[in-house]
Amino acid sequence: MYIIKVKGKAKIPDYIQLRDDNFVLIAYFRADRPLKNLDRYGLEGKEEALAALIESLEFGKLQQLDI
Repeated sequence: MYIIKVKGKAKIPDYIQLRDDNFVLIAYFRADRPLKNLDRYGLEGKEEALAALIESLEFGKLQQLDI
């Protein structure tokens, strides 16, 4: 699974995209909202680690999600 942080413009907020190994979009959510429904993506119990990763991500840089 891969993660990318997308920079918003003007009134559009920053977003996070989760993509599978074929780079197909599987989740798209606001970077500033609490993380929920992570069990759908196999990330239950990893909310704190994922939130820390999101804070440290650079905008526009695709990174493999290893948490």
